[in-house]
Amino acid sequence: MKLPVVLISLAVAVPSLLALPPEEFKTGAGVLRITPIQHGSLTIEAGGQVIEVDPAVSGFAAAPDFSKVPKADIVLITDIHEDHLDKTSLAKVRKPGTTVIIPGAASGDVKDGVVMKNGETKKLGVWTIEAIPMYNMKRGPGPGQFFHDKGRGNGYIVTYGGLRIYLAGDTEGTPEMRALKNIDVAFVPMILPYTMSPEEAADAVKAFHPKVVYPYHYGESDLKVFESGLKGSGIDVRIRNWY
Repeated sequence: MKLPVVLISLAVAVPSLLALPPEEFKTGAGVLRITPIQHGSLTIEAGGQVIEVDPAVSGFAAAPDFSKVPKADIVLITDIHEDHLDKTSLAKVRKPGTTVIIPGAASGDVKDGVVMKNGETKKLGVWTIEAIPMYNMKRGPGPGQFFHDKGRGNGYIVTYGGLRIYLAGDTEGTPEMRALKNIDVAFVPMILPYTMSPEEAADAVKAFHPKVVYPYHYGESDLKVFESGLKGSGIDVRIRNWY
C-alpha cells in the first residue's frame, strides 16, 4: 500500500521505536516471541534466530529506528510499496548471511533477494515459509486497475515448532485467505481504500478461524468494529497499538 504524505502529521506524538512488549507463544520447539514494531513491521524470534517482517517506514507515525531491532537471519518482504519495502530500513536489519525473501516484483530493489512465488514453500533452518497470494479483488486506483495485482506480492505462513503464523500483507479477503487451515496466529490488514474495511476483515477471519488474530496495517481504521465482528467466534482478538 502506498501511503499519502499528508499522514505524516501524527509523527510528533510517537516515539522513534515503539517499545511494545513481545507476545509469547508456546510451540513444540520452545517459546516463540513476536514483537510489533509499527504498521506492518514486526519481529519474530525463536530457536536463537530472528525474522524481521517488512522493515519499513509507514508514513502514519515517526519512523521506527530499525538499527535498534535485532539483526535478522531472515527478512520477509511482502510487497513493493514503500511501507513494505524500504531499502534504507532493510539495510539496518541485515547482517552477513541474512536471507531476504521477496516477491519477484521486488527483484529490482533487492538484487540478492530470494524470490518466492505464490504457492511456493521453503525450509530455512528451523523455519518453514509458505508464500500465500495477497491481492485486491475490487479496489484500485481506477477502472480495471488494482492497488495490488494477483501474483505480485506475497503473504506468508511461517511455521516453527508446529505453530503456524499467517502474515497477510496487503490484501482483501481472498478465496486463498478464506481457505487457510490450522492457523494459530494471524496478522490481518484493514485500511481503505487499499485493503479491507474492518467489517470485511472480520468476515474473512471468521472464514479461516485462526486461534489468535492481530489487526495490523490498520492506520486510522476503527478496530472496535473489527473486534465486534468477531465477538462470539471463539477467536482471540488482540488489539495492540501499532502507531
